[in-house]
Amino acid sequence: MHTSTLDLVIIAVYLIGITLFGCSFYFKKGGKDARTFTTGGGHIPGWAIALSIFATQVSSISFLALPAKAFLSNWNCFVLTLTIPIAAFVAAKWFVPFYRRSTSVSAYAFLEDRFGPWARIYASACFLIMQTARSGVILFLLALTLKSALGFSCFWIIVVTGIVTMLYSMLGGFKAVIWADAIQSLILLLGTVAVIVSLCLNIPGGLGNGFRMAWDAGKFSLGSLSLTEWGIETFWVSFLYGLCVNLQNYGIDQSFTQRYIAAKDEQSAVKSAFSGAMMYIPGTLLFVMVGTLLWMFSATHPGLIPAEVAAQSDAVFPWYIVNRLPHGISGLLVAAIIAAAMSTVAATLNSGSTVLLEDYFKRFFPGKAGEGRNIRFLRSMTVLLTVLSICVAVAVMNVESALTAWWGMQSVLSGGMLGLFLLGAYSKRTTSAQAAIATVLGILVVIFITFGQRLLSVSPLIHVNLSIALGTLTLFLTGWLLATCKKQSK
Repeated sequence: MHTSTLDLVIIAVYLIGITLFGCSFYFKKGGKDARTFTTGGGHIPGWAIALSIFATQVSSISFLALPAKAFLSNWNCFVLTLTIPIAAFVAAKWFVPFYRRSTSVSAYAFLEDRFGPWARIYASACFLIMQTARSGVILFLLALTLKSALGFSCFWIIVVTGIVTMLYSMLGGFKAVIWADAIQSLILLLGTVAVIVSLCLNIPGGLGNGFRMAWDAGKFSLGSLSLTEWGIETFWVSFLYGLCVNLQNYGIDQSFTQRYIAAKDEQSAVKSAFSGAMMYIPGTLLFVMVGTLLWMFSATHPGLIPAEVAAQSDAVFPWYIVNRLPHGISGLLVAAIIAAAMSTVAATLNSGSTVLLEDYFKRFFPGKAGEGRNIRFLRSMTVLLTVLSICVAVAVMNVESALTAWWGMQSVLSGGMLGLFLLGAYSKRTTSAQAAIATVLGILVVIFITFGQRLLSVSPLIHVNLSIALGTLTLFLTGWLLATCKKQSK
């Protein structure tokens, strides 16, 4: 164990404090009300929602895995962030007003109105599976750090952290998630700035020398601009992937759309959505800079980072935190990583339980839905989703790069969600049957790109991250063409 008593005290104070703070909302007005549990009663300030959106999108996937990706390769992972202004503009102009007008808390009620129950169930199921997988990756990355800092096994760190996050999510509901996120976002930024300062002071020959080395090694590259290489992570592959993922996040992800509904009015919702999104751009820039600075540190201190640590890029940042930062600062960074994980997992638990209530419980058991049963169902589903997330976390403990693994899972699990929403919104003549055919074709495209090329043992012509973009395009164009051809045949 390398962590000092001071670091342990900081970590313990954070964990206990944030848990008690979140649980305290159980005893406040509306603490036992299902509507308050899912939307906070619709009276949360826009600035708090903006900070919450930022904290939710960061997670330990960004806080740990983005530096790992930049350390291992270059700044190609930053390309995803360059698409956020587009997604934020679309969300502020179209998605926020749309969800504010909706009569349902669920983001997927629109699909039932447009194409029938199957579309709503399909999209909500994709969301639940995808977010559970994301929470699992987040818990794993957190465990990787705390294992280095505390000397405990990854398994027990995952279990304990999952349970602690579950407690305040289950008792405090949406208000606890939002206000805890606001606090955690500040800890994230403070921790990131602290580690950047430390790294800058530990580059022999000065920062200028380190930057020259990194530039010569191509560490600042955003990827190849080639328009013919689609089987590797070029700039354009990452850009298209990021555009689809961010449009999906800000447009149809329940954990985001719930926040639009929670704001006190539409103007506040629009500002919070745009502000929260734009905060992520400089935040991501700091994260990839940490990765490049870690590479500079490694290159100028050969042999200092243990070989087994350097071999697993996700472990380099945690190693530096534990072994190179002053006592107290190290504890702050560990607390920041805990904050990153807990904020996103808590949002996933709350939004996931909301989807299960709105899209499943109320649909299949309408006679049992009532205020008392609804809140009990929400809390029991929070427990279930926590257990599933823990299982995923244990399953991904041996992957080489958690960020690469998550990007692949996100492409597969998101399926045709975005394409189906776009089809419903912009192809008014597409029928339910035509949408179903288009969805199946979109899923087949995703499966082929993800698994087919590997099974055929051929050199991949299309990178797996493009599966979400091509799946979305296939679904939308198929649905539109079927509707157009049917109209012309009449």
